[in-house]
Amino acid sequence: MSAEPVPVTAPGDGALILAEDLWRTYVMGAEEIHALRGVSFRVERGEYVAIMGPSGSGKSTLMNLIGCLDTPSKGTYVLRGKVVSQMNDDDLAAIRNREIGFVFQTFNLLPRASALHNVELPLVYAGIPKEKRLAQARRALEMVDLGDRVSHKPNELSGGQRQRVAIARALVMQPSILLADEPTGNLDSATGEDIMRLFGKLHQDGHTIILVTHEHDVAEHAHRTIHIRDGKISSDERKAS
Repeated sequence: MSAEPVPVTAPGDGALILAEDLWRTYVMGAEEIHALRGVSFRVERGEYVAIMGPSGSGKSTLMNLIGCLDTPSKGTYVLRGKVVSQMNDDDLAAIRNREIGFVFQTFNLLPRASALHNVELPLVYAGIPKEKRLAQARRALEMVDLGDRVSHKPNELSGGQRQRVAIARALVMQPSILLADEPTGNLDSATGEDIMRLFGKLHQDGHTIILVTHEHDVAEHAHRTIHIRDGKISSDERKAS
């Protein structure tokens, strides 16, 4: 059953994400393309949310806004009490690196670097001292059951193990949100199920997870599914407890 539109209140109300009347418009020649048309929702800490929609629905545009890769043409996006929709590029990059852990379909690992070095890279960019960042990277790999693969390079790992390295890299900065874009898209079905079990475990451990997918079996793992169609939320459904 579709939910009623969620009222979005002021930044200080404690929600992790507040989005109110988000529009994203692209100008192509004389034409305006409205990729998002007045999207409003909220996400609490510790939620496990899937965002679904067909190609061209606006789900990737919404993911870019949630991940602070872009800002809306109109509307308000608040992340942990900060009004992201009004930030400049430098501020966006800072909040993105601190608050968002990205997991991509294509893993995006450095081919010549070990699993440990791939995972520690965000800490290098953040200026964390070497001893501390290596310890954090090892802990992140242990969280995804790859503590015995720290010195392996991507070509020495299976597809599922590479995605686990990518998830460890997303976790290493202890972000507010784990944002996964089609995380099983390059995996066979059995390995994909294995990765989704890992997301379930991470959610049980308290992580907030947002999945962007067009696959119903992937979205089924989430506790809430937001459907996007023609740039609008067509339904927002929660699983019965």
